[in-house]
Amino acid sequence: MAKNQECNSRNIPLPIQRKIRQRCGFGCVICGLPLYEYEHMEEWAKVKCHVADDITLLCDQHHREKTAGLLPKEVMREANRSPFNLRDGVSKPYNLYFSGKTAKIEIGGNSFTCEDHGYGTAMAPISVDDGPLLGLIMADGHLLLNLVIFDEFNTPVLHIKNNQLYYSTDPWDIQLVGTKLSVREAHRKILIEIDFQPPNKVVINRGRFLRNGVEILVRPTNILITNNSGLISRNHAHNCFGGLVIGHHDKQIGGFLVLPNVSRYLGDRAEALKFEREEMAKSKLTIIHPTTDVSIELQFQADFATPLSYKM
Repeated sequence: MAKNQECNSRNIPLPIQRKIRQRCGFGCVICGLPLYEYEHMEEWAKVKCHVADDITLLCDQHHREKTAGLLPKEVMREANRSPFNLRDGVSKPYNLYFSGKTAKIEIGGNSFTCEDHGYGTAMAPISVDDGPLLGLIMADGHLLLNLVIFDEFNTPVLHIKNNQLYYSTDPWDIQLVGTKLSVREAHRKILIEIDFQPPNKVVINRGRFLRNGVEILVRPTNILITNNSGLISRNHAHNCFGGLVIGHHDKQIGGFLVLPNVSRYLGDRAEALKFEREEMAKSKLTIIHPTTDVSIELQFQADFATPLSYKM
């Protein structure tokens, strides 16, 4: 009965919506635009059922063209088989509309504001290893937002370059709804959630900034640097180029918190060494000497302080 009720409603269940987004590369299958609608390839009046493989993503223009009969179904189906964004693994650039003489960025209960003082005005609220992860450039009324988000493999998955948004199709889920952009690593695991508030404000209340072993967690009320348990909350920087500055920078940057030396080893080293000892203690490795062809059997022992024994 539940299944029939779902099919009798025009509302597509959220898990099915996600499957469609993943299959279509998180954008219109024809042009790649990240603003789209879910479209049944056969009219809803005929099928009255939500099957992920029978639904595609179309931007407003291509949806209207399909409804008006200007977009042939076969063209749409062909694009659905080879979505625009999946061809190169990256979305079509989308222009964000930011401008003004002042700007504000809010991150986890901390705020950064800046006024346009002419050519060269810039602000970098978060910078790691000589690379701004979040920044603004202002000049002559132009406000250019820049952002880069890395995954746990140190691979960039989301870029905003001078107000042009584009993203990799590798993440588990990407969704732009209204002014809010969400990138998820897995179910209930947010990589970044950004609320664009044009013309001059950006709010980030949830997410993870990752770079070169540094992890910066963003909560609604604070920022946490997990490498050293640094907690940052209720700070405000005005007309300051730097904010949170971590790691080596060729040119010294001022900020409300500068951490040139932060440990990058996040794993539990004690547990790793314990696991190594346990595995090596119960393992034997036989090798052949390259010149004598003599078999050597190595017996790994639990206590690494004791020399390894071997016999020939």
